[in-house]
Amino acid sequence: MVDLLRERGFQVRVVDNLIGGREANLAHHSPSGMVDLDTRDIRKIEPTDALFSDVTFIFHFAGIGDIVPSIDRPTEYMDVNVMGTVRMLEGARHAQAKKFVYAASSTCYGLASVPTREDHPIDPKYPYALSKYQGEQAVMHWNQVYRLPVNSVRIFNAYGTRSRTTGAYGAVFGVFLRQKLAGKPFTVVGDGTQRRDFLYATDVAHGFLAAAETSVNGQCFNLGAGNPQSVNRLVELLGGEKIHIPKRPGEPDCTWADISKITKELGWRPQISFEEGVAKVTAQIEYWRDAPLWTPESIQQATSTWFRYLGN
Repeated sequence: MVDLLRERGFQVRVVDNLIGGREANLAHHSPSGMVDLDTRDIRKIEPTDALFSDVTFIFHFAGIGDIVPSIDRPTEYMDVNVMGTVRMLEGARHAQAKKFVYAASSTCYGLASVPTREDHPIDPKYPYALSKYQGEQAVMHWNQVYRLPVNSVRIFNAYGTRSRTTGAYGAVFGVFLRQKLAGKPFTVVGDGTQRRDFLYATDVAHGFLAAAETSVNGQCFNLGAGNPQSVNRLVELLGGEKIHIPKRPGEPDCTWADISKITKELGWRPQISFEEGVAKVTAQIEYWRDAPLWTPESIQQATSTWFRYLGN
């Protein structure tokens, strides 16, 4: 997102507590003097903070993105993903920002029928999904009550280079890339036929910029490739052996974004094919050298609470 904004000539302020991020990801912008990094927790920032002065757009990506640990830490998820969002909304309101764009999650749909439209019934299945949806509700409430210009973008399965490499058991790309570096088999959940609507990071950024620059206001948009790919296909592209671990309850067999709304109203379309995106990520595989190396045993331990509460 920062790369795209700089290409368009914007001066950028980044807020990140660096629990999941890397300062090195912004190092190539240092010579420009046009990107400032503020290493704070969004929950500690007051609405009148200078951070918000003279802002045009606010892109709210901050939050806890790991899904599985939300079963163990629901209070923290609600605090960061809901109240942290409220803090940023208040800053945007006091600054009279031209647009607040919220990074929502497709997990709000639960076990959805596919392809999934924005008017699909909402049915969060675990605390992460609930926290992201309640953050979105707050965004729309600020639009309704305070007339703050907003849009919410429901991301499906984003991936790309410079992804988070530390912390909890999470997204399949991080798990697989570290296993490939170690020469270990890929831990495929279930039979691997489950499909996900993977979207490359640069396409995500362009979608968010489109949601900011448009005159359209107060809307939710799906953001995916509209072309789901199986986990087995990912294994095929990465190359290597695989082993199977138990399928997790409460997770869909397929995520598939109906992207007709965003293509029609914002003129956005994905540009990076799945094969091209996987090639870009594997070309920088050394980035994941310091990531945790997950094994069937450590995954079983990390997901034990998930199975206990969602197993029925």
